[in-house]
Amino acid sequence: MNGLNLPESLTTLLENPWLRALFTLLVALLIGVALRFMLIPFLRKLTSVTTWEIDDEILGRLNPALFLTVFLLGLAAAFRSLVTHPGADHAIGAAALTLVVFIGGRFALQVGVLVTRNLSRQAGRVSWIQARTLPLVQFMYKVIVVGMMAYLVMSAWRIDLTTWLASAGVAGIAIGFAAKDTLANFISGIFILADAPYKVGDYIIIDGVTRGEVTEIGMRSTRLLTRENVEVTVPNAVIGNAKIVNESSGPSPLMRVGVAVGVAYGSDVDQVKEVLLGCAEDVLHVSPLKEPTVRFMAMGDSSLNFEVRVFVEQPEFRGLVVDALNTRIYKALGEAGIQIPFPQRDVHLKGWAPPPAPPEPST
Repeated sequence: MNGLNLPESLTTLLENPWLRALFTLLVALLIGVALRFMLIPFLRKLTSVTTWEIDDEILGRLNPALFLTVFLLGLAAAFRSLVTHPGADHAIGAAALTLVVFIGGRFALQVGVLVTRNLSRQAGRVSWIQARTLPLVQFMYKVIVVGMMAYLVMSAWRIDLTTWLASAGVAGIAIGFAAKDTLANFISGIFILADAPYKVGDYIIIDGVTRGEVTEIGMRSTRLLTRENVEVTVPNAVIGNAKIVNESSGPSPLMRVGVAVGVAYGSDVDQVKEVLLGCAEDVLHVSPLKEPTVRFMAMGDSSLNFEVRVFVEQPEFRGLVVDALNTRIYKALGEAGIQIPFPQRDVHLKGWAPPPAPPEPST
């Protein structure tokens, strides 16, 4: 104490362990208050000139975390000045460090989530942090932070990590066999987020059966919202082995839709094309950027087959556009006198003789 040049009366008072503990706690409180009312406002002034919107949120979470950390360290120092047993001294220090690790870890997790979420909204700032990779990045970040927290806590309590690592290896093998399906979904989720065959908002078709809008890409499953307003949850392992058709992944959001039309043989082809083109004009949700077209596809068994092709503005409008086109085409062909034939088959019977006529009744 003499090295601190304290007054003799104060030095005498601090020889009392209870007064020394109280003094230590008061100093910690003063440091915490100074940090809260001096350092934090200073940092707010520095961050006021930045363009980031999350500075205030980070400082708002740093304020209580910093105060609690200083207070806990001061409280631990005060208690350690009251005990003489080495084991109790270590236990108090380890307990205080454990609480500090949890406070710091919680702050790091909150800041990590805020920063990664903000970066994912700024296109092009960080190439590997995007909306589609955000769940994976946040998950890996949380795993790293929690792992560091566990390491620091075990080190504070002088726990032998070698035994724990060996046990974790054996447990990992057992868990891997027991939860292989869950692990398969998890690994497939990582590849889906990295490879990006689709993203949230895309319309996809899985194996030609399930079609819907992607609403969420998780680590275990992908959720689709169908046109029937039904949410379908598909395990990522299933998607990883399935054929995926992404209707929204082209260079533009436009999607081509074709409507097949069959007319009777003998119809004027030019007239049919003119009528069908008229039906494709000014249809709701059909893009005006690309002209509709009509193609004479084939001469079928019972009809001349045409196809009306238009581009819809978004994949979700496909059903509405097909309905509108079919309605217009049916009415327009009827008004133009163009027949829509039924399937026809000519049956020829060879080597068949009609049955003999019944005998005429005798009179």
